[in-house]
Amino acid sequence: MKGLIVALGFLTRLPMPRVTVSAEDFARSMRWFPAVGLVVGGLVATGAWLGALIDPWIAAWLGLLLWVGVTGALHLDGLADIADASGAAHKDRDRLLAVLADPHVGSFGVVTIGIQLLAKLILIHAIAGRGLLPVLIVIPCVARMGPLLWTRTMTPLHDGLAARFNGIVRPIDLALCFAALLVASWFVPGLLVAPAIMLLWAAWLERRIGGLSGDGHGAGIEVVESASMLAILAWAAVR
Repeated sequence: MKGLIVALGFLTRLPMPRVTVSAEDFARSMRWFPAVGLVVGGLVATGAWLGALIDPWIAAWLGLLLWVGVTGALHLDGLADIADASGAAHKDRDRLLAVLADPHVGSFGVVTIGIQLLAKLILIHAIAGRGLLPVLIVIPCVARMGPLLWTRTMTPLHDGLAARFNGIVRPIDLALCFAALLVASWFVPGLLVAPAIMLLWAAWLERRIGGLSGDGHGAGIEVVESASMLAILAWAAVR
């Protein structure tokens, strides 16, 4: 359970008990990322359900507010950094790494955050309108399986956060995660798109950015969350 506490403390703003951790303990906490996603999803789904008692737009607003609040906009920050770096990727590698390291958010990042927040608001509203709010519990969980796959298959971009996780994910960790995803997909077939989105994201990062960074993890989580919601809605519309 120590790993879960560390992962919750890292990925959320929920109050956690103080624990002493080594660098290895911190790295191993990545195996608990999907479990953290279930916690995030449970809070988001509960808030959206309460809002839906009033109106689907209130459900969307409360769900989004909790989604951003419980994660501290951590992954949105990564999305903004990747957007800014992608805008600088036509220049040399040193410039790209400098943009990634810059704590300021540029115009690409601001626009991308705005689009992502608007997308999530609309998607949660559509999910609430179709009576599919329980799927919000599993979407953050599935999205946080992505970092396990990317860590296992991609090369770190530099000596940063992604490098600290490198080599920590075991084949059994991936097997258990994706077995759980298959079970969930039996009930929510739209989730089957998630592994494809994860692989496409990895390919895009390698081609456009040159490797995996902590920002790549965060941005990928945001991308998989939105893409999964859209896929679920598309499946519901055609079945």
